[in-house]
Amino acid sequence: MNLTGKSGGRRRLRAPLAIATTAAAVVAASVAAIMPSAAAEVPAKDWLHVQGNQIVDEAGNPVWLTGTNWFGFNASERVFHGLWSANVTEVTKSMADRGINLVRVPISTQLLLEWKAGTFAPANVNTYANPELAGKNTLEIFDYWLGLCERFGIKVALDVHSAEADNSGHNYPVWWKGTITTEHFYQGWEWVTDRYKTNDTIVAMDIKNEPHGGQNETPRAKWDGSTDADNWKHVAETAAKRILAINPNVLVLVEGNQVYPRPGKDWNSPNTNPDLTPNFYNTWWGGNLRGVADHPVQLGANQDQLVYSPHDYGPLVFEQPWFTGTFDKDSLIRDVWGPNWFYIHQNNTAPLLIGEWGGRLGQDARQDKWMAALRDLIVENKVHQTFWVLNPNSGDTGGLLLDDWKTWDEQKYALLKPALWQHGGKFVSLDHQVPLGGTGSATGISLAQRYGENPGPVPSTTGPTSPAPSSPTPSTPPAPTGQCTATFKAVSSWNSGFQGEVTITNAGTTATRSWSVTLTTASGTRIANVWNGTLSDGKVSNAAHNGALAASASTTFGFLGEGAPTGITVAGCSAS
Repeated sequence: MNLTGKSGGRRRLRAPLAIATTAAAVVAASVAAIMPSAAAEVPAKDWLHVQGNQIVDEAGNPVWLTGTNWFGFNASERVFHGLWSANVTEVTKSMADRGINLVRVPISTQLLLEWKAGTFAPANVNTYANPELAGKNTLEIFDYWLGLCERFGIKVALDVHSAEADNSGHNYPVWWKGTITTEHFYQGWEWVTDRYKTNDTIVAMDIKNEPHGGQNETPRAKWDGSTDADNWKHVAETAAKRILAINPNVLVLVEGNQVYPRPGKDWNSPNTNPDLTPNFYNTWWGGNLRGVADHPVQLGANQDQLVYSPHDYGPLVFEQPWFTGTFDKDSLIRDVWGPNWFYIHQNNTAPLLIGEWGGRLGQDARQDKWMAALRDLIVENKVHQTFWVLNPNSGDTGGLLLDDWKTWDEQKYALLKPALWQHGGKFVSLDHQVPLGGTGSATGISLAQRYGENPGPVPSTTGPTSPAPSSPTPSTPPAPTGQCTATFKAVSSWNSGFQGEVTITNAGTTATRSWSVTLTTASGTRIANVWNGTLSDGKVSNAAHNGALAASASTTFGFLGEGAPTGITVAGCSAS
């Protein structure tokens, strides 16, 4: 976390870590990873660096980056999608409460250059649902959200998803396009790195999303030892060095490309071969890191900030040849994941962070098998990951949220949950002081708590170290005393639970400022997750955006329950 000046040089309390020297030992060490180190004090900052195939904090404690993506800042809207109806604070808190300790945020070079120039497109935000964002431009909204992340113990990775602010910009294979040049790409990264160089809420920079293109395509991204304009390895190396010259403490994530020459071939070889054996290995966009074996990214004194970041998807995104016939986790490791990127982890070369993986469940047995297999690989080896995606409006994958931007897809979340960092039944933050979920969280702990260190008091946010924003401090509403009515209905139910909704109506003659509803639960029934409201000791109070109700006006909150819906009774409603 940091708005209070956790800046400065690389003061690292490196606890010694045993580095395995064989692939088998590395895998075994990874399975047993996330063990306490001998660090005697809590690091003052939350910056991370690399030791072998692990990411560690400044005391040498291994950490596990496990999260999701939330797109929109990369698109023409230039702001998170969903804010046209969902509340930014509630969505962010919900992610933290459910174990998301890292959010990968796609942006565009065009947006960074606009922000740098002080020009701002209109923000597509529903200010009725987001009163805290009223009057803010897109950069101020991003800064406000960073403050929420600090408050709830979430860390952030920025990802240049495309050159232009374009909803389909990720389809363009390289980092330049139109008036956006490679130099602009570097300058955008330098500007945003400098702006947030003292704010350790942003811990990683994913240099470019999914460089790709086949050998016979123009343009395309290749990987070799040259300084050619289309050599992604050279451009990634250059961008990383320019980023790290400004902030040597931030992680840099380097994705792969799409194709790589087979042995005995090079980038001048034709795409096809008379004997029908392709001259190039082909895989997912951004998922081909075979070139690291021949031409690794070299960052000199800052090599310990390098993380490789492949992407991988299932057959519902594209029918890759390895999904034909019978496959399982072992065959995927042998034929796909191992030679394309997992070898980097097995050889202890560097850590991996799978920046995108995910998809729809329950539509194709092969898709479900693939997703479970990759999840298991991630869990068994403590591979870092950001699941694609939070947004329900991702056409080929769907999201963790359903179309109302409030309800979680419980089936998909259940698949993901084992791949979220947990210890002692609680989700673990990457922040040493703030538990995941915020101060007083019932579901999360801080990094210091994970390692049995004394986290000390949470620093007060007396003012930002320019230009980071101050953390938002919610006001406490007065105790409700007015008139309102509340009615409960079951929206849906299944064997072990149900979704409920409560409608609150202002029964008075004047507007309310706040309301609360008391619910009683029968034995065997429990309220789990609440949206559009805050649950405490059986009482649900309004959220920030729906406490004000005109006379006769209504609002709703929803929740997931365990047990039977008949076990829920509305015991009272009061308002002020």
